[in-house]
Amino acid sequence: MHQFHKILLPFRIIAAVIFASVILYSCENSIETVKALGEHKVGIEEGKNIESIMTEGGKTTARLTAPLMLRYQTDSAKIEFPKSLHVDFYDSLTTVESQLYASYGQYLENDNKVFLSDSVIVFNRKKDTLWCKELYWNQSLGLYYTDKPVVISQQNPRQKIYGQGLRADQNFKWFTLNKIGRINTGKQSFINIADSTY
Repeated sequence: MHQFHKILLPFRIIAAVIFASVILYSCENSIETVKALGEHKVGIEEGKNIESIMTEGGKTTARLTAPLMLRYQTDSAKIEFPKSLHVDFYDSLTTVESQLYASYGQYLENDNKVFLSDSVIVFNRKKDTLWCKELYWNQSLGLYYTDKPVVISQQNPRQKIYGQGLRADQNFKWFTLNKIGRINTGKQSFINIADSTY
């Protein structure tokens, strides 16, 4: 009987050690799993074939469409439109007054503005058209602005204006250029502005 206890006691100790090892191993795996979770990319919500209607005083002012939208869950909320976006702007009679297209867009929620880049085009009912590589759209003020080169084509009078830096309303009824480079009147003639940097 006494010898039986001598054999049983080591077995209990071995069992306890194995059990403790299993628990510790499991805890190590859990800690590693938690660390791995922390290393994953920030949560991203994805939306396809997006349509967003903007209203003011119960009236539709704009309609945004995009094939893909990505919303990043970070401290400074950010929404991306990596595969282009299109916006129709409406007048008080809900007639399309101007349109905007860009290959890429990024909405900065905290600032309520959109950064547009890569083949940015804005045009209105009069067929006046703006081309640029980068443009900001401040939704609160209803303004576009950029400090990059721009090209504006107008129908009446028929001319093409090259400039640097721009402010314009989102319906493209008016615009102001910081610098004017040259004006092409459509007749292969150019007017050089004296203080131009071009």
